[in-house]
Amino acid sequence: MVGGIQVFRTGRAGLALCAGLTMAACEEKNTYVPPPPPTVTVASVVEKPVSRVLELTGNTAAINSVDLNARVQGFLTAINYKDGAFAKKGTVLFTIEQDTYQAQLDQAKATLASNQASQVQAEAEYNRQAQLAKQDFASQATLDQARAKRDSAVAGVANAQASLQLAEINLGYTQVAAPFDGAVTAHLQDVGALVGYSGPTKLATIVQLNPIWVWFTLSEQEVLRIKENLAKDGRSLTSLTHDIPDIPIEIGLQTETGYPHRGRIDYIAPQVDPSLGTLTVRGVFQNDDFALLPGLFARVRVPLGKPAPTVLIPDSAISYSQLGPYVLTVNADNVVSQTQITLGQLQADGLRAVSSGLTTSDRIVINGMQRAVPGSKVQAEQGKIVGVAPPATDDGNKPLPKPAGVAPANAPAVPAPSVAPAPAAPAAPKN
Repeated sequence: MVGGIQVFRTGRAGLALCAGLTMAACEEKNTYVPPPPPTVTVASVVEKPVSRVLELTGNTAAINSVDLNARVQGFLTAINYKDGAFAKKGTVLFTIEQDTYQAQLDQAKATLASNQASQVQAEAEYNRQAQLAKQDFASQATLDQARAKRDSAVAGVANAQASLQLAEINLGYTQVAAPFDGAVTAHLQDVGALVGYSGPTKLATIVQLNPIWVWFTLSEQEVLRIKENLAKDGRSLTSLTHDIPDIPIEIGLQTETGYPHRGRIDYIAPQVDPSLGTLTVRGVFQNDDFALLPGLFARVRVPLGKPAPTVLIPDSAISYSQLGPYVLTVNADNVVSQTQITLGQLQADGLRAVSSGLTTSDRIVINGMQRAVPGSKVQAEQGKIVGVAPPATDDGNKPLPKPAGVAPANAPAVPAPSVAPAPAAPAAPKN
């Protein structure tokens, strides 16, 4: 029994020890370790002199575009160009049968020669009668008849000369030449067709491609805004007529990035169209490589005034809400705020002008915006806003610029939230 009692006591002691350990383990608490602030890339905004520009739309147009018409009647005998080819001024493009008009010219020459001979005879007769009249051997009536014949002969020569000129003009119309340098469209009449029989017959069209115009319009509000800006400089809209050659203009086509074509404004309408409320403006561009064709849609940019210091940020840092565009700013304590901004125009280097909302002392989030929550603290890594100029491609176009001011792809990842593991629950004692 003694041995049995000893075993019982030992068992009770073991159970007490297990119970004590279990109670000690239950008294321990799970400790939550807050995650570190998320890492974002911030950069100070850039301020550079930027020219305010007016962005519009317009269309290209040929300076000269003329229909080539047959002005005399006859059969078309020759087409001396290839459809769509470039022709120099004076190049003969079409020929109409010349036999009839050459015969009319020869006839006019013969008539002129005959009339000139009659004039010589009439002049001699008049001089003879005038001499006889002085000697009283010819009556006044005879002298008057001689004078009338002479004057009639002079008029006949003038009439014959006019007929000769008309015949030469009609013969010249049998050759349709290019009135200026340009590209000629496809011919509309074939060789052997009778043209000019019921009026002028259109044969083709010639279009001058260099230089080339771009027409666009300003709305009434834009005209008034320009007028206000000019008034600040002590100028008026009428003063622009003297400065037209000095006003630059830039355009870009639909497949081009930016505004690669540069020219000058050469015409501003003197009045606003009351039915449309627009002012018509025209620019002229050199087109040596024929990169611009008439009738194309063009994006137009006209600079307004002198460059002024302007805040610039990357487009990729801008977000939008119901209140409008905004950026995430980080203060000195690395606390994120949402700042509403007023956007300006996109620059050639891919940066966006900001009209209001930011100053040069502000830092904005340029990478990791999805991890930055307004009102929360972040771990800020310093970055830099750099504009990226789009490189030219082989076809002369420019690809879209890469987002400016983006941190490199190997930026450190945000560590995952760490939480201390809870202690394991003790095993239940076995009975």
